[in-house]
Amino acid sequence: MKYEGYITRQGEMVAKAKRLEDKRIPTELDYTAITGLKREAQTKFNSVRPITLGQAARISGITPADISLLAVWIERSHRREE
Repeated sequence: MKYEGYITRQGEMVAKAKRLEDKRIPTELDYTAITGLKREAQTKFNSVRPITLGQAARISGITPADISLLAVWIERSHRREE
């Protein structure tokens, strides 16, 4: 009972990480077009060209904020295509 809240929160974080791991990044994505993304992150994404958000999150120097921006951008572009 004492740690139930912590265990629940940890389970939610694992589920979120799993969703990010599987979320694919379009191969033609222009990282320089993402407003708010740091220049360093744009450069690293362009040089590495990660396939999934999970791979992008493991790039050295990439912050959770960079991943969040990238995820939102992908989701918005996906909605516009539909």
